[in-house]
Amino acid sequence: MNRTLRGWPSFPEELPEFDTEKTPHMPSELFLEWLDEAGEHVLAPHAVTLSTVDADGIPDARVVILKDVDGDTWAVATSSESPKGVQLTKNPYAALTFFWPGRGRQVRLRGPVAVADPEVSAADFTARPPASRVEAFIGRQSQVLDDPADLDRAAAEAERWVEENPGVAPETWTRYLVTPSEVEFWQAGHDRRHRRLRYRRENDSWRKERLWP
Repeated sequence: MNRTLRGWPSFPEELPEFDTEKTPHMPSELFLEWLDEAGEHVLAPHAVTLSTVDADGIPDARVVILKDVDGDTWAVATSSESPKGVQLTKNPYAALTFFWPGRGRQVRLRGPVAVADPEVSAADFTARPPASRVEAFIGRQSQVLDDPADLDRAAAEAERWVEENPGVAPETWTRYLVTPSEVEFWQAGHDRRHRRLRYRRENDSWRKERLWP
């Protein structure tokens, strides 16, 4: 297996350039540039690994969908009763990791998490596709499923509820806002001299730092 793992290519033959001297002042501006560029080349560029910490201090991670980027905040959404929602309630800090292997690029950010206003969370929910709204109303995320028939019955009940109440969102549905204290942009290089640029928050401004590979 070790030989197989070493034999797989990590990045395409052609990689984009990254001039760290010609970057915007705000990390969100550079992120949106990279996100738009990734959208032309890779599947699901808005998929992001959300990392949290549980009550025992053990890290947890899963892939979710980026909901928005507004100024200094990155938004994701989930039920406050889900494992990640519970973890964010007890320890409101998170890390987000975007990885676009087809472009040899990675963006990492971490910082405190706040809860959006209820009307914002409700609007996020009602904008979801019907199947996604049904899934949210089923609930019980990550609980043990003893009988698949139980899921079918719960899904049928949730589907009826969504059809009868199209504009209603669960009170538990929450949009979480990550305001990073640092954001790092990573561009792969075939010579392994990867280019890394970190934005670090200093009061109300950002400091840019080039990092060793």
